[in-house]
Amino acid sequence: MPEDAPPEVPEPATDTSQPAGPRPLGVERAPTGHDAVDAALARLADADDLDVGGHPEVYEDVHQGLRDALGALDQRPGPQGPPRPYDHRS
Repeated sequence: MPEDAPPEVPEPATDTSQPAGPRPLGVERAPTGHDAVDAALARLADADDLDVGGHPEVYEDVHQGLRDALGALDQRPGPQGPPRPYDHRS
């Protein structure tokens, strides 16, 4: 081995007997412009720090938040249509 060469450093041992812990997926979420939808999607980041067994709770919560946001669209008062002349029968 030449004197100028750095000493070889062994690679750290990888323990494959234990499953890897939770790791963030690193998926970026772009804002939608709807506060309720953005809040629900931001909640997905909570799953990054959980084991797989904790994911369903987060996913169900996000799903419910998105359903609520969609349901709220039906609750907004919209413009009233013209009156129907035959709805007032005597």
